[in-house]
Amino acid sequence: MEITGLLLLVVVAQSFAMPLSSPEETDKWLLAEKYLRKFYHLQAGLQGTSTHRSSDAMQAKIREMQSFFNLQVTGSLDANTLELMSMARCGVPDVGEYNHFPRHLKWQNTNVTFRIVNYTPDLKKADVDRAIRNAFNIWADVTPLTFKKLHEGKADIMIAFGTKEHGDFNPFDGPDGLLAHAYPPGRDIGGDTHFDEDEHWSKDSDAYNLFLVATHEFGHALGLSHSSDPGALMYPVYSYSEGYPLSEDDITGIQALYGKEDPELPLKVKPKPDAPNKCDPMLSFDAVTELRGETIIFKDRFYWRLHPQFAEPEQTLIKSTWPSLPNKVDAAYEYPEKDMVFIFSGIRMWALNGYNLVEGYPKYIHKLGLPKTVRTVDAAVYIPDTGKTLLFSEEQFWSYDEKTNTMDSGFPRSIEMDFPGMADEVDAALYKHGYLHFFHEHTQFEYSYSARKVIQIVRTNSFLNC
Repeated sequence: MEITGLLLLVVVAQSFAMPLSSPEETDKWLLAEKYLRKFYHLQAGLQGTSTHRSSDAMQAKIREMQSFFNLQVTGSLDANTLELMSMARCGVPDVGEYNHFPRHLKWQNTNVTFRIVNYTPDLKKADVDRAIRNAFNIWADVTPLTFKKLHEGKADIMIAFGTKEHGDFNPFDGPDGLLAHAYPPGRDIGGDTHFDEDEHWSKDSDAYNLFLVATHEFGHALGLSHSSDPGALMYPVYSYSEGYPLSEDDITGIQALYGKEDPELPLKVKPKPDAPNKCDPMLSFDAVTELRGETIIFKDRFYWRLHPQFAEPEQTLIKSTWPSLPNKVDAAYEYPEKDMVFIFSGIRMWALNGYNLVEGYPKYIHKLGLPKTVRTVDAAVYIPDTGKTLLFSEEQFWSYDEKTNTMDSGFPRSIEMDFPGMADEVDAALYKHGYLHFFHEHTQFEYSYSARKVIQIVRTNSFLNC
C-alpha cells in the first residue's frame, strides 16, 4: 500500500463537483488516485481537476474499494477511506485477473519447489530460513502440497529481497508502504515472491513480521487472491497477531484449489474464526469502553472503534493495536481522571494509557479486593457522577471506589435486585450521557441511573448503526 501521509482525522466533506480549497486536499486526491490505480485498476490520467474527480469512474472505484473493506459505500473520499489507504499492506491488487474463482490458477504438481535468492540483513540467515519454511508449512498442513527447497537453479517460487525497481517493473515504494508482492502460479515469473528491503523485518512484533508477511504472499503464489475478511491472513492490510495465522476463510480458499491434506481426517489445526459481522442480529459484545472520546467494542479477537467523525465503525484485530493484550477481552472500562483504560481477561487485568500499556501490568483482579472465588469479570463500568466503578461477575456486582482504591462495603449485591428490568447477567456495560447501557447476548438495555429503571430495550448491534 502506498503510504500517503494523510491527515486521518480530517473529514473530506466537499462535493465531487466543487473545486478543492487547499493544496493539502489536492494532494489527498492525487494520492488516492494513485492508490486506486495500483489496487483497483483505475484508468491512469484522471488526476488534476475537480471535473475528473467527479467522474463516474473515480466514484465507482472508491465505492469498489469501500465495498471490499466493508466501509460505508459513499463514493466519497471520507476519513475512514483515507485512513485505510494509509495502512501498510501487500502490493498485490485487491481486484486481479488471477482471482482463483474465475481462472483457477494453481500449480499442477503438488510438489512445489522454492529457492531463497538472497537474504535480508535485518535477520540472521537461519531466522529467514525458519520463517520461510514455517510459512510454507502453514499451507502444507491444510492441503496435499509439499514444498522442496532448492539451493540453485530455477524453482517454482523464487524468493528475493529488493528495493524500489528490483527487476520486475513492479517497484516498491520505500519504508512502510508496499511490504511485498507475489505472482500467481505459472511459468517464468509466476509464483515469484519479493519483499521490500526498505522495510525492517523481524521475527516478532517489533517490526514487520517476516513469517506473517511470507505466509500471506505465498497464498498469492499458490493462487489465492485477497480476502475482504479482516480476520483472514489474506486480508490485504498488514496486522500482527500471534498463534496460528489461517482463518476458516483462508482454509476454504486454498482447499478450493488443492483439496484437503486427507479428506478422511479432520483438520489437525484449529483455524481462527472469521471476523464477526456487526449487523448479525444475534451479535453479542465481549466488552465496551470509552477511550479518549472514542467507543471501543471488543468481540472475539477483534474490536470496533467508533469515532465521532467516522460514519462507520472500524474493525481491527486487538493484537494489531495492542500486541501485549490477550486475544479475548472479558471486560473494560475507562477512568478518565487518570486517562487510563482497564482491560480484564480471566483473573488478570491490564492498564492502558491511551494506546500504550502501563508499566507494572498485568495484575491479578483480586488486587482490587474481589474475592478469590471470582475467576473472571464479565463487565465493568465507571460512573463519573459517583466516582465508583461497578464490576459484574455472573449474577452479582461489586462497587469499587476509584479515589480510595478500595472495594465498598455491603457487596456483592444481586444484579436482578438492584437493576430491575434487567437480565440477571451482564456481558458488557457502558455509561453515556447519564444512562447505563447494559449488553446481554443480543439485547441492549438502556437504564436510567437516576430513575433506576430500564427505559428502552433494543438489539445489541444497534450500537453499531445496524
